[in-house]
Amino acid sequence: CLSLCLPECPLYPTLLLSLLAGTRSAVLNTEARTVEADVLSRRCVMMRLVDFSYEQYQKALRQSAGAVVIILPKSISSVPQDVVRQFMEIEPEMLAMETIVPVYFAVEDEELLSIYEQTRAASASQGSASAAEVLLHTATANGFQMVTSGAQSKAINDWLIPSVEGRLTGLGGEDLPTVVIVAHYDSFGVAPWLSHGADSNGSGISVLLELARLFSRLYTYRRTHAGYNLLFFASGGGKFNYQGTKRWLEDNLDHTDSSLLQDNVAFVLCLDTLGRGNSLHLHVSKPPKEGTLQHAFLRELEMVVANQFPEVKFSMVHKKINLAEDMLAWEHERFAIRRLPAFTISHLESHRDSLRNSIMDRRARIDTKALTRNTQIIAEALTRVIYNLTEKGAPADMQIFTDQMEIQQEQLESVMDWLSSQPRAAQLIDKDSTFLNTLEYYMGRYLKDVKQHHVKADKRDPEFVFYDQLKQVMNAYRVKPAIFDLLLAVCIAAYLGVAYVAVQHFGLLYKLIQRLSLKTKQQ
Repeated sequence: CLSLCLPECPLYPTLLLSLLAGTRSAVLNTEARTVEADVLSRRCVMMRLVDFSYEQYQKALRQSAGAVVIILPKSISSVPQDVVRQFMEIEPEMLAMETIVPVYFAVEDEELLSIYEQTRAASASQGSASAAEVLLHTATANGFQMVTSGAQSKAINDWLIPSVEGRLTGLGGEDLPTVVIVAHYDSFGVAPWLSHGADSNGSGISVLLELARLFSRLYTYRRTHAGYNLLFFASGGGKFNYQGTKRWLEDNLDHTDSSLLQDNVAFVLCLDTLGRGNSLHLHVSKPPKEGTLQHAFLRELEMVVANQFPEVKFSMVHKKINLAEDMLAWEHERFAIRRLPAFTISHLESHRDSLRNSIMDRRARIDTKALTRNTQIIAEALTRVIYNLTEKGAPADMQIFTDQMEIQQEQLESVMDWLSSQPRAAQLIDKDSTFLNTLEYYMGRYLKDVKQHHVKADKRDPEFVFYDQLKQVMNAYRVKPAIFDLLLAVCIAAYLGVAYVAVQHFGLLYKLIQRLSLKTKQQ
């Protein structure tokens, strides 16, 4: 018996916005096969990522396979980029499909690869040999029975999605304008325990924490203490239609009389996927009007990119909010719905990019130099707006964050290593998790009034439902196929039949000999 810890159980065990998706079954007790076999019905179909295709996956589902096990390499960075891109394009289809076939993901090791190769050899021989050869090989070959010991997945009704906020209070009167800086920390993919979300949205959280560090230093000294409140928000449930942000807005706008969000909000800057590429896009639901602070920030971004980082392609992308869709495109749309000026900055031009929801989004895909450069672009533009530097005659090519105030690339790398070293699916992070406590501690080093906010699904009309059994152990038992037992039973029956006939013939022969012997004596 080889016990294999398969990191993932149901493909997408979540009910989101009343839409069923993913697998509804998880229990397994069936024989292993690979896609080379002709018959996959009620079999556990094993396939490696390097050989994976959507057609093979669909074949297993059409033939009502007992389960599908997708074997991932230990290092995603070792997988050819064309294979990675192909799987990332397939993931949305896998997520959108509801099926009763349980789908597992497992990280390969020597034992698992040995099982796969033996199963593949047995499956391949069935399609290329004669009937007699197939029968003989089937009867003599070793097979594997794949068995899970876990229970059926059940809904978790009281799960809390936590978020963390902190602030830097501006210098001056009570009615100071507030700039809100937001990034969601959770990741997403077909398998929650394998969703590390390096770029989406580990990079956004990294930039948020670095901005908190930089501005906390500026706000320490009176002469550099700006007349703006800075409100930082690391939101949870971003991959679930920004549920953390939605509840945070409701709590601050509808259920309290004193909140920075109720006063003079200059604009909301959402950070999303900033870890690679040579382009930056400012996504807006409504183009900013001239004379507003959000328009000033747009112009400062354009100026900083043009004069300090000409290799970067910058553009504004305008997309109206489509309330008919179940999912919002970007996080800033949550704020725009509440009539707060907001935009999202990202290196992605479209919200439909498969990178945002993929288990292939790993640390190796992050370009630390690009992340550092993007952080500096945002910090420079934000500082020029807050301190009104352009109006004061500051040169367009003047870099503010240099020398002791420079962007710390090593710290960005360290934060990215920490974020991408662990899965951050919303189903895995509760208010007492190590990740959230570390994030809260980190924000507390630079910000004031750091605290958590929680959102729980409505019991009567839930917008999201999480399920348990996200990780199971699958046992592989080396067994002979059922036909072996049948042939063995036939052989035993034949042997007993021959023995019976032989005994019967021996008895008759013995009696005949006795009669002949008796006649001889009588004569």
